[in-house]
Amino acid sequence: MDADARMTALHAAHSRDVYYFILKLTRGARQTSEDLTQETMVRAWRHVNGLPPNSEEERRWLFTVARRLVIDSVRSRRYRPVEVGVGDLTWVATGSDETGDTALASKAVRSAFAQLSEANRALLSDVYLRGEPIERIADRLGVPVGTVKSRTHYARKALREALA
Repeated sequence: MDADARMTALHAAHSRDVYYFILKLTRGARQTSEDLTQETMVRAWRHVNGLPPNSEEERRWLFTVARRLVIDSVRSRRYRPVEVGVGDLTWVATGSDETGDTALASKAVRSAFAQLSEANRALLSDVYLRGEPIERIADRLGVPVGTVKSRTHYARKALREALA
């Protein structure tokens, strides 16, 4: 029997039982049980040629791997720092090239932004971070569009000076 056929047979024969075994060990945590069952099957797939030859020994091997994965999962949660929620940071630009330089540049921009007047911060946030049209800002403030453009120009200039 080739490796693919053996893995398909192994999965068909044991994955459901392994899932329910893990579900019981995790006290009903379905998502964790699904993840750990999948990891158990991945490990079996990686070692498919070294698995025991008969079905009962295969089953024992899978349940041993599953039990150890549950233990490792519990241990890692015990030492993992508590996760806390954060405010809305969706406006902060992030990228796959988050290096020390980009982190420092981001900190510098935030620091310079904090030095601006409240009016300039609000205007730049509306125009550049929220993408609000200048016409809508002008209507809300009760000023002409040209005034909003002029204020935006001076707010950008103030930000450049704060960065320098």
